[in-house]
Amino acid sequence: MTAEGAAAHPVTGLDDVVHQRVRLGILTIAHEARRVEFGYLRTQLELTAGNLSQHLAVLESAGLVEIEKGYEGKRGRTWITLTAAGDAALAEEIERLKQLIARVETGPTGR
Repeated sequence: MTAEGAAAHPVTGLDDVVHQRVRLGILTIAHEARRVEFGYLRTQLELTAGNLSQHLAVLESAGLVEIEKGYEGKRGRTWITLTAAGDAALAEEIERLKQLIARVETGPTGR
């Protein structure tokens, strides 16, 4: 296959912000839950609070999640919600991953 006229390889479309393992996990869980509590994310992804906070800051800066701080009773809580841009970015990432999987599954065998 030549480079001329060929579509770019699906890997070139992966988003470095979204594709990082922890951030992909955050976006996926937020997509499933629509609104997720910080402690739940920390437990599910097996992260320290500081590490999760750093990843959330990257996603918030990119406009992919919204972070809301408040109280549940007397306890401080932080909730994470996927934005429309975050939902679109996750869908695009999943589509690229599906394209990569299809290439591997239909590619030459016996190597």
